[in-house]
Amino acid sequence: MSEDNRILKPEDYLEPGCPMCENPYGVIPESWSVPLRRITEKLDEYMSRRDYKGAERHLLYWLEEALLGHDRRGELMIRNELVGHFRKEGNRSEALRHGAEALRLLDELGMNDTITAGTTCVNVATAFQSFGDPEAAAQLFERAAGIYESAPGTGPELLGGLYNNMALTYVALHRFREADALYRKALGVMEKVPGGEAEQAITYLNMADAIEEEEGMEEGEKKISALLDRAAELLDSPAIPRDGYYAFVCEKCAPAFSRYGYFLESAELSRRAEAIYERD
Repeated sequence: MSEDNRILKPEDYLEPGCPMCENPYGVIPESWSVPLRRITEKLDEYMSRRDYKGAERHLLYWLEEALLGHDRRGELMIRNELVGHFRKEGNRSEALRHGAEALRLLDELGMNDTITAGTTCVNVATAFQSFGDPEAAAQLFERAAGIYESAPGTGPELLGGLYNNMALTYVALHRFREADALYRKALGVMEKVPGGEAEQAITYLNMADAIEEEEGMEEGEKKISALLDRAAELLDSPAIPRDGYYAFVCEKCAPAFSRYGYFLESAELSRRAEAIYERD
């Protein structure tokens, strides 16, 4: 037995800090990683119950843990989630603050050319778009497009989300032809995704809004009606899982149908969303 093996270390005689911890009392590691899968699974539970305050507390707790553990990759993931959370809550300053930190972390980690970087750019761009800064959003969407389109591992669902949100920004900038081309690209890629009918429905509703913005309701009425009919047909597809995400999509789409006078469709989507939330 070597001399080193005869020397007792703290972990040899101290009890663990808790039943789930490997580190004993008094032994604090210099760094550690947060459990990303467990964090996202618990976040999904909060969101399925529409417990947004619970989701916020959950994310902020684990952000603090990631900071204490110097887990930069974990921090990046959590800040991305916080961008989306505060965007939905209408908290501009917090959404953009976490967005700026997430973009900084990409530089720090040397991840600017990764799919994660593309997703981060999309998240922050979507926040800028939501808070009325389409110029800043467009720059980040174009950066994301360069990353996604050059990466062989980019999934179609990522491209679909990018094209859809980027098109919204171009509509806000009155770049209608470019927006229409992006919407059609979004439809094309989402056809390859199982259960992608929900995302396609959102795209058709966005296309209707773009036509109204460009041509006006009276001029574009026939085109808009055709797009709404197609969106309603897709949302009825039995291929879409009736889960929390479907409830979120129904809740998101219901006001759009109502705004165009499709009151029955709007009420039905709201009913479906409520039924799923009550069930879960």
